[in-house]
Amino acid sequence: MEKYRGKKILIVGLGKTGFALIHLFNQFECHIKVTDIKPIFDLNKAVKRLKKVRPTPQMTLGEHREEDFLEADVIVYSSSVNPNLPQLQKAREHGREVYSEFAFAYTNCDKPVIAVCGSKGRTTIAHMIGFTLKLDQKNVFVGGTNTEPFSNFLVHPNKDFIDYVVVEVSPLQLQSLDNFHPIMAVYPNIEERTVDGRFNTAGEYIENSLKVLKNITADDYLVINFDKLSSNSILRNTNAQTFWYSRRSFVKMGVIGEIQGTHFHDKRIHSNIHFHSEYRVKDMRIIGQNNRENLLAAITACKALKVSDNAIQRCIETFPGIPHRMEFVIEKSGVKFYDDAKSEKMSDLRETLQNLKPPVILITGGRDTEQEYEGYDDIIKEKVRLMVLVGEAKENMNRVIGNATQTFLVGSFDESVLLAFQKSRTGDTIILCPGNDSTDVFRDYEEKGNYYKKLIFQL
Repeated sequence: MEKYRGKKILIVGLGKTGFALIHLFNQFECHIKVTDIKPIFDLNKAVKRLKKVRPTPQMTLGEHREEDFLEADVIVYSSSVNPNLPQLQKAREHGREVYSEFAFAYTNCDKPVIAVCGSKGRTTIAHMIGFTLKLDQKNVFVGGTNTEPFSNFLVHPNKDFIDYVVVEVSPLQLQSLDNFHPIMAVYPNIEERTVDGRFNTAGEYIENSLKVLKNITADDYLVINFDKLSSNSILRNTNAQTFWYSRRSFVKMGVIGEIQGTHFHDKRIHSNIHFHSEYRVKDMRIIGQNNRENLLAAITACKALKVSDNAIQRCIETFPGIPHRMEFVIEKSGVKFYDDAKSEKMSDLRETLQNLKPPVILITGGRDTEQEYEGYDDIIKEKVRLMVLVGEAKENMNRVIGNATQTFLVGSFDESVLLAFQKSRTGDTIILCPGNDSTDVFRDYEEKGNYYKKLIFQL
């Protein structure tokens, strides 16, 4: 990183990743300028925060000026910025160093990288792998997200002692990354989708999702979801050491002699990687089919890395989940509390309820964005014993789904948590799952989830 000391740096995008980059380059006395296409009134909070940074970077907001790009020695842009932006293309033509934030971090990372790829479940799997490695006395950095950008590794106080860097990698990040070569790639799924301005066809999206495979070798590991990707010929025909995982039994499917990996058989998790291991699941803390599938991916990855069975078993029993994503909070008086504040759509709420065993007390509601609430009566009737509605959307929600179960409307978020606990019985599960945007009262879902947990501990 010393080679960047004193250089002119242009950071494109003023989000969390942008601030991580500012913090990084300030430590090397760089001359920093920030540009963002959004107008200043859309970046009010970010600009206020930026003005507190010393020295304060120069700002160009509401436009991307070509001269800013040509005056810089190094340009680093966030994953939300299109790598084919005309100003970035012009900078490349003029010999400037141009990186995505992820590519810059990878270029300057000298530690073994474990990449969690695909479309869904990346964050949970990456954190599960990191959690288990730490239980096995390894030093680990987990990142690649807006919450913990990969570039934060470069200023980690103990980065010289890190054993593994675990990153989640989206197709957007891979779009501008050709030399990415992790020691392990994990693929839980690959969806067929398009992304406006980036991937016009599902084929482009899938091609970028699989880009990691171009550089993978026989010394590397590949972990794949058998239930969803066993028919993918590209994944099946790589040079890597390939391990599969499944929620079903390899024995019952008749493939136990053909593949190595991890599967669920006879009420236990079994793995035949390197040697046979069995893991108990009766004390598993996380809930939900998707989370259990993610756990199988993490176990498979850790078995390939020769992590101890004891560390893997402890992960099964103690991993709490990702903050605000069906996260176990605490058990009080026989009642379990979960935080699912990130579920801000009714489709997310349905998926959450499908993963819960009744009886459930549901705290839901938030900003009224005119969502459709029809079609959710059945899942609420099946799973929810009592529903507490709160926020701007509560009246509309009550009109459409209020008769699906016993329902209460409350005036404040504090009251919703208190009422839910007062109405609970031993064996109930209380979960915050807004199904709506959280910005009617809170800054974002993270603030809502954190406040929810604070109220729980005050009960």
